[in-house]
Amino acid sequence: MSSERAELARLCSTRNWSKAIRLLDSILARSPSSIHDLCNRAFCYSHLELHKHVVKDCDRALQLDPALLQAYVLKGKALTALDKKEDALLVWKQGYEIAVRDTTDLKQLLELEELVSSVKICETTESSDHVMDASPCDTKVVISEDRVVDKSSTAPTVADTKTVVCEEAIGNSKVSSNGDTKLPNHNNKVENNKVSTSPLKDSTGTQAPKKPPKQDKKNKAKAVKEINGQAEGAANRTSSDESETISLEQTLFATKISKSSKSISLDFRLSRGIAQVNEGRYDQAISIFDQILRETPTYPEALIGRGTAYAFQRELDSAISDFTKAIQSNPSAGEAWKRRGQARAALGEFKEAIEDLTKALEFEPNSHDILHERGIVNFKFKDYNSALEDLSTYVKRDKKNSSAHTYLGLTLSVLGEYKRAEDEHLVGIKYDESFLDCWAHLAQLYLDLAYPEKLLNCLEKAIQIDSRFAKAYHLRGILYHGMGRHRSAIKELSIALTYEGSSIECLYLRASCHHAIGEYKAAIKDYDDVLDLELDSMDKFVLQCLAFYQKEMALYIASKANLEFSQFNIDDDIDPLFKEYWCKRLHPKNVAEKVYRQPPLRISLRSGRLNKQDFKFTKHQTTLLLAADSIGKKIQYNCRGFLPNQRQYRMAGLAAIEIAQKVSKAWRFLRNPKNIAKLVRKRDKLNMSQNRGGYCSTSTLSGSPTSSPNEDRVFSGISLSWQEVYNIAVKWRQVSEPCDPVVWVNKLSEEFNSGFGSHTPMLLGQAKVVRYYPYYQRVLEAAKNIMLDLKYVNNAEDRAIFLTDIEKLKKIEVASSCSDLYHIVGETYWVATRCDSMASQGRRLEGTRITTQNMQVA
Repeated sequence: MSSERAELARLCSTRNWSKAIRLLDSILARSPSSIHDLCNRAFCYSHLELHKHVVKDCDRALQLDPALLQAYVLKGKALTALDKKEDALLVWKQGYEIAVRDTTDLKQLLELEELVSSVKICETTESSDHVMDASPCDTKVVISEDRVVDKSSTAPTVADTKTVVCEEAIGNSKVSSNGDTKLPNHNNKVENNKVSTSPLKDSTGTQAPKKPPKQDKKNKAKAVKEINGQAEGAANRTSSDESETISLEQTLFATKISKSSKSISLDFRLSRGIAQVNEGRYDQAISIFDQILRETPTYPEALIGRGTAYAFQRELDSAISDFTKAIQSNPSAGEAWKRRGQARAALGEFKEAIEDLTKALEFEPNSHDILHERGIVNFKFKDYNSALEDLSTYVKRDKKNSSAHTYLGLTLSVLGEYKRAEDEHLVGIKYDESFLDCWAHLAQLYLDLAYPEKLLNCLEKAIQIDSRFAKAYHLRGILYHGMGRHRSAIKELSIALTYEGSSIECLYLRASCHHAIGEYKAAIKDYDDVLDLELDSMDKFVLQCLAFYQKEMALYIASKANLEFSQFNIDDDIDPLFKEYWCKRLHPKNVAEKVYRQPPLRISLRSGRLNKQDFKFTKHQTTLLLAADSIGKKIQYNCRGFLPNQRQYRMAGLAAIEIAQKVSKAWRFLRNPKNIAKLVRKRDKLNMSQNRGGYCSTSTLSGSPTSSPNEDRVFSGISLSWQEVYNIAVKWRQVSEPCDPVVWVNKLSEEFNSGFGSHTPMLLGQAKVVRYYPYYQRVLEAAKNIMLDLKYVNNAEDRAIFLTDIEKLKKIEVASSCSDLYHIVGETYWVATRCDSMASQGRRLEGTRITTQNMQVA
């Protein structure tokens, strides 16, 4: 231990901060509760401008000893460097109050008092003077190999040694009585030959710059001469943007660089590279790190810095490569594990990202931000239970992080904890009312739950914050579309597209709204725009495929627009292969090659322009529509997730009225014996005619021979099969919302698979589907009863899996989740509810299939 302390002292005295940090890492790995070593590491971090790490170490130290004054000093300075002056003042005040109660360390007491006073003086100056402009206190370190460029001349001045030139605003320096230049009381001060380089704003705000005395200028000129070997004009060298000066203490330190090891120069270049990354100058940062790595290829801090710059430039593979090399060089570098985890998450490699972030937490178990990162990645990985654990722990430590609260709200929403989810979103908004993502996520929750009033209120507040927030208009468009208010939806979606013109979701939804209200020209234009967009995700590709099918359907409906409603039928007119690919959302290449395409819109409408819609209804029409609306409301599900849709109400009501009219007509006709006798005579006459003429029949929906056209006319309006009754409702549903493919399954192509149909998910992995999860427990019990009764299930290939083993049957009885049942069976399976046939006594028919399959987390 004594040898380690001696080595630590040597590294700090030679300013080799990176190696000192690595040595302290190994010490803290053995003694994580050593508060003085935590402060020592924070001190080293401060010299490398890693201010967030300073704050972390100080927080850990203060958790172990709330009276540790040095931690308050270092944390406050780091917060100041991060431009969080108010937080810094609070920290220093806390430390000062503790120091006043316990004055055992007078030096720390006086330092805290001076820090608190300096901030208060700055606040007073800023509020009283807004006219005079001071030069910002941006201390920058510029590294040059073998040369220093004089900005006053075009020719570079070559020096024999490596030099460090510190650029600092003149107005922010204070001059002591002995002529030495003393920097302001920030982290970027040089004191006792200790240099820290943090870009900060001037704490005095609007204070006018003071002109240095002549003595200081001479000293500065002398200093530059000592470094550059040239004195002429050096003291007066300036640029239009900032003045370049160097203090005596900096001069002495820079002179030592040329005589000491390269480690000091490396650390200064590392510090400058980090500063360039923080300022968004990624190419310059990479150049600095490249220079360091040419000399020391395995320098982990430089690899981490360059990897971070690559990550910001979205060169994620290069970033991961650098972080991997840093880990190989120093396996205990928690920052490298963390950064690689972030880069992998950005690439969608969530499993690997979680592994890296978990490893980072082993080295930094109290790191709040790593816990936050892992919680977000767990959410994206769809491991919602782990996300809940991480984010819940995080918000207990940092209650004011709006991002954490909103992700926790998203996680709770997926897990079905809707009230808690709403509360978390509201807490996030409380701490940052301008956080638009939080407003958007809260609005999405209200949309999922079908709370239109709350949703509209939420979106209105978001728009007040930023009137150009496209997501708010998009969500409002989705709401109006879901409520059957298509014209209002078009207005909102059009506004969203003015701010985000390439949004495929907005374009597709607006196209479907135009399509639904008969504005075919506008609909087809939007569908074409969707097809022309370049895509970056599979979800968007699915929308593009759907746009192809929807455009074809819009052209078809446009060609029938002037016909009576009963004179066309989508199921009979549209090619079965087209309908199948449309329903399955498959790539349209095969359809485009094999299926007849609809003609362009101008050809579809050449028989005559569309009749203008007349919204002036007669008294009888109004009565009919009011009756339809009243009947249609009865289809509304009385549970979460279903919006009240006026358009669907009217559709269902009109369908019900038409069905009632036709069934009533058929019933009245069949009750009259004379009509039945007349009907029999006509049918016999038709049969004789068919036998002589050789009438060729085709297949019906059920596969049996169909009636002839003459027979159809005879039976029209007289008798109705169940399919004819349902077909009325199907047709109304097809035209009421064209973006929903509604077709008869048994009128699809020969490639149709028997297992295809509509799916109603209740549980997707850990996610509870808001609309249907309330039925989950009933369905689970039904599945268990069927399995116990039949003692077999069917697998994905429809082969029977027998469950005759007594132990398996016992496990099925006590199973409490579909996951338990899946593990008992061992593979994807399905069971079907049964219903007794009324036509054939003793025959049992298959009802609803209940399927359990493994959800592979992507």
